[in-house]
Amino acid sequence: MNDSARGLLLVTSGIVILSFDGLLVRLAQADGWSIVFWRGVLMFLALGAFSLTAIRRASLRAQPVVCGISALLLALISIFFVLAVLHTTVANVVVVLSTAPLFAALFTRFFLGEAVALHTWLAIGVTALGIVVVFAGGFNPTDLAGNGYALLSSAAVGANLTLLRRHPAIQRMPLIALGGLAAALIAWPNAQPFDLNAKSYWALAVMGVVQMPLATLLINNATRYLPSAEVALFYLLESVLGSLWAWHFLNEKPASATLYGGALVIATLTVHAALSLRRRPTPHGPPCLVADK
Repeated sequence: MNDSARGLLLVTSGIVILSFDGLLVRLAQADGWSIVFWRGVLMFLALGAFSLTAIRRASLRAQPVVCGISALLLALISIFFVLAVLHTTVANVVVVLSTAPLFAALFTRFFLGEAVALHTWLAIGVTALGIVVVFAGGFNPTDLAGNGYALLSSAAVGANLTLLRRHPAIQRMPLIALGGLAAALIAWPNAQPFDLNAKSYWALAVMGVVQMPLATLLINNATRYLPSAEVALFYLLESVLGSLWAWHFLNEKPASATLYGGALVIATLTVHAALSLRRRPTPHGPPCLVADK
């Protein structure tokens, strides 16, 4: 398996798992700050024990500023996403999040000087069109705050993927654990973490212990093998899958436009993945491709 295939497998698996995020936030039935607090704490506890060895390694100690920025960006992604879902519809949130590839491509081009392939720009445009088709007419002026939070989350996603692309040797697992801790600390003053019902805690446990740590770890590791703009492109797939989970579990049947737009997104991503595999056939990549331990 070459670098492109590894990266595509990691990011696709991560996005599929991540696509349940909006559904789980809804099922938690809690205020946003309490959700952010418990997700962060549980992510830190779930990954922290496995990260102690990596935290002591020179790769993390040698770049504390980079690690701190990445952890903060991960915290902001979580905070803004939860607040967005609670202030507007999940459909609106995932539409705005589809701008993540644009942010990643811009950050990659202007901060890393890394050229963005033409087929990636074309794929971004076509898939963005597909998302517009899926959620045509879904925006409402009263949802301005939620849309703004989603845009901030999207920008943070693009920035963090670009940062990790620039520093492939940094261990991802401790960064995710520290990002969870940072989110929990930021949310703590406004949270009411012990006033929730039992169903809320079950949903939060799934998010914090399994879904978010695993999805974030897979996606962040994909930046070792693929440009950040290509990794961010797969966040568009989350838009389609998220609506399908809402249809199946919450009985929210999507319109015909959702099915047509979703088919366009999936077809475009498939073609883009095939082109990426053909353009980078060599099996070797950056020197620091060791897995997190």
